[in-house]
Amino acid sequence: MSERRALHSLIGDTAGRINGVVFYSYPVYSVHPVKKTLCLCAFVTESKSLPKHATCALYLPSQTPYRGNHYLLVQLEDGQHVFLTIGTSEVHPLFGKALGSKTLSSDLRLAMYAADAAALDFFCRTIAPEKGPKTLGSTPRLGIGVRMSTSVWPGIWPAMDKYDFAANAIQNSLRELNMLEDVLAGSKPKTNYLFSFGNIDEGHTGSTFEGLWVSGVLSALKSDTTPQYGADADHIMVKRDPNGLNRAKRIIDSARYYTFFTLDVSDILNYGAINETSASTAESYLTQLVQDDALRREVTAYHRECSQIGGQEYRPDTTTLGRLIGKYWRALNATQELYDYISSLKDGVPFDLELSIDENPPEVQTCESLTKDSEVMFLIAEIQRRQLPITHLAPNFGVEKGVDYRCPGGLEELEPRVQRQYRMASEYGLMLDCHSGDDLKSLTRKAFGRATNGKINFKVSPSLQVIFGETLEDMYPEHFQFWWDDTLAYAKREAEGGASVAIESLKEYERSDSPRPSARTALFEHFNFATVGKRDEQGQYIFREQFYNLPADFYEEYARRVEQRLGEVARDVFNR
Repeated sequence: MSERRALHSLIGDTAGRINGVVFYSYPVYSVHPVKKTLCLCAFVTESKSLPKHATCALYLPSQTPYRGNHYLLVQLEDGQHVFLTIGTSEVHPLFGKALGSKTLSSDLRLAMYAADAAALDFFCRTIAPEKGPKTLGSTPRLGIGVRMSTSVWPGIWPAMDKYDFAANAIQNSLRELNMLEDVLAGSKPKTNYLFSFGNIDEGHTGSTFEGLWVSGVLSALKSDTTPQYGADADHIMVKRDPNGLNRAKRIIDSARYYTFFTLDVSDILNYGAINETSASTAESYLTQLVQDDALRREVTAYHRECSQIGGQEYRPDTTTLGRLIGKYWRALNATQELYDYISSLKDGVPFDLELSIDENPPEVQTCESLTKDSEVMFLIAEIQRRQLPITHLAPNFGVEKGVDYRCPGGLEELEPRVQRQYRMASEYGLMLDCHSGDDLKSLTRKAFGRATNGKINFKVSPSLQVIFGETLEDMYPEHFQFWWDDTLAYAKREAEGGASVAIESLKEYERSDSPRPSARTALFEHFNFATVGKRDEQGQYIFREQFYNLPADFYEEYARRVEQRLGEVARDVFNR
């Protein structure tokens, strides 16, 4: 739709229809502009429902009065979104340049602006802050990965309203999202290797950091509810290669409007240092990593002065401190540098910051790399010494994708450990985050809820994509087939390469009583994700549109199931 036609639709036909019965039968150009304006203002200020229009949709929940103008979100027939403004004042320059405008009277003006990322950010921070993503700080919440993007939010908003919880409702990780510049250039996706799973292309959701944020905010503005939500640029990984920090900064550039940044430094931790048996080697980490003599004395003195954290004694000797510095010093330096970078980019706009150490490299087993109490105390003390405004900490609790908690000691060991670390963190205003909570059973989720008094950021993601598959299998099994075929081929390819999860999933499927395409198999649960955003050699999407052009009844049922699932999780982790 051209700008001229779009503007005509909004200030012509649409205005005529908005005026309802009184003006509906008159030609657009015969409607008196003042009457038309007053009628539109009456509709938006009195919260009446807006009539539908053939070429655009107006969203009453978005309407907001601000300094002499009314603002309203509109979706055009080609799917693009604009803001309609009507009033007597000039619109702030940060809202962008008007696509078109019309003077309705001597002091009334109607104009249309692109609802792009910059305009949405200004609208949500300045005009209608209660309707946009927020820095939630210590507010307990769910972190909801939205791999299926626009189809998930219609289930998320009612769940948040019905079960009364906050959420980072715009959330995906670096592994799941593309860089917008790469998509526009048709670049071939980068491939990572995940231990036991095999090769995984980055951006497998088919979304970008920028597009996900814009789509999520638009969805929230259309909602009849007023959700308390944030936007998490999840798992911004700092890799151990020389370009690791620069790549993380590129991701942060793409996520500049997000309210929450998860810095995943797991890859640059020295796991061997924490278990170093030689005292001299452990102590050598101090001089190797903290080479400035004055700084080394300051660090040593600071940590020895901390007597208790969260009711636990913390007074590390030189050997213990050397082990802790050996494992974490490089990661903390990277966190400091990335915090400074985010802070300069946000230019005074507040944000949440998570230090994530919850994952482990292939050579380290999950249950052998649990974050110890002494490590949490060291991190808290060092965060305080550096005056790093970190708001969230994600230790390695031993949670794994695809299985319930299975580390030695079971829930009897897990719950008191989480409780101790919760007390340590909360004493200094930090919130604990639990990643990969999808496959934890109700008893395990409740253990996390009790241990933290429900004050936790509990993250889920893959399960909502699996529910999409289950819904598709139940309602349109013939359409589900293409997804199954590609998933099966992917699992077989990775099994041939030696990926243990692929091998076991295939064996389990083939040994079942009646092997058939099903979303309710371990094979689909572990390997379905790759199909959605799969791209060819030219960087073009292969299947993505097939997930977003399904009948309306499918998306309604999917939203219902998402709402139900999130309600179950919220009740468990928030002790309700």
